[in-house]
Amino acid sequence: MKIFNKSEWKKVKLGDICEVITGNTPSKKIKEYWDKDEVPFITPPELKYEGINYITPSIFVSKIGAKEGRIISKNSICVCCIGSLGKLGILKDDAITNQQINSLILKDKNIDLLYLYFYLKTTKNNLEAMASSTTVKIINKSSFEKIEIKLPDIRIQKKISKKLEILENNINFRKKQLTYLKELNKSLFTKYSKNKKVVNLELEEICEFIKDGTHQTPTYVNINENGYKFLSSKDVSKGIINWDNTKYISEELHKELYKKIAPRKNDILLAKNGTTGVAALVDKEEIFDIYVSLAILRLKKEYNPKYILEGINSIETNQQFKRSLKGIGVPNLHLKEIKKVKIPIPPIELQNKFAQRVQKIEKLSFNFSNAIFFTFFDNKRGVA
Repeated sequence: MKIFNKSEWKKVKLGDICEVITGNTPSKKIKEYWDKDEVPFITPPELKYEGINYITPSIFVSKIGAKEGRIISKNSICVCCIGSLGKLGILKDDAITNQQINSLILKDKNIDLLYLYFYLKTTKNNLEAMASSTTVKIINKSSFEKIEIKLPDIRIQKKISKKLEILENNINFRKKQLTYLKELNKSLFTKYSKNKKVVNLELEEICEFIKDGTHQTPTYVNINENGYKFLSSKDVSKGIINWDNTKYISEELHKELYKKIAPRKNDILLAKNGTTGVAALVDKEEIFDIYVSLAILRLKKEYNPKYILEGINSIETNQQFKRSLKGIGVPNLHLKEIKKVKIPIPPIELQNKFAQRVQKIEKLSFNFSNAIFFTFFDNKRGVA
């Protein structure tokens, strides 16, 4: 039985039901703004696409520094509107945010906080469609305030948010199961890598090229200055590129670096310094440049990037990297050692079979929660 009739819902703009506040960053040059951990300072890495995210801050400012920002009251919703559009979270305490975040403070007691939060989780695609066509995707405050949401009676809002909370708990349980399935991928890789037709090939044999980024430390620019993303090893973890906290370089420097290396989708980024030997796949079309702490591996067409990525991140390959480390203090991998590392290569049909399974699990993990939320807010459906 349906718990509501959507024809009775009204459309309202975010700016009509919430005070929208764009954050700003206290000057890093003034030490007393940052010398005490008194007020949370929220940035995009603390926001998430999935789950009910009660924000756990990792950066703080002093009370004096907080006065240079804009204080956001607890139980407000923070939404990323520059870069990783649509990531969000709920404040557990009063805080300030950086300029990438718009915060929503409820003005109306007839709005349920969790209902609004769940609704905003469904708007990521709309935000991307609205974004200005600059290098970095941006939703300005005035456009954000004009976003329309569908609003039922407060009692219905609470019923919906309660149901979604229960579903969220179920989703978290399923995600634990998905984590187990991902572990099975490692077993699957081991199985395929021991196939009778496997050959051990050096990375330089399966790549068109293996290069590292610029050896010169650039002068960074502000995200709002039409800068270009500049990645280093800190932005790469095992299997994942973190696009949320990258530095930016000028257009002039970008053009110079891009002539030498133009990263593209399905390239593999490998950390050469710091957390060495971890790799991630460039899984989308994105314009960026890299520092010397990253190597870029462009595969020949006859190799499947998802399979090769799993091979590079395997325990066996990691042991080869460790034996190749150079330097005292900060560990470092040289390109010539990277090129000589070997991974087991099965026939392409087995590589593709492995990649298809990985892709299905990744897609299931990413879409599972949003698919459920959309059933509540889709015009064509009701809630049982």
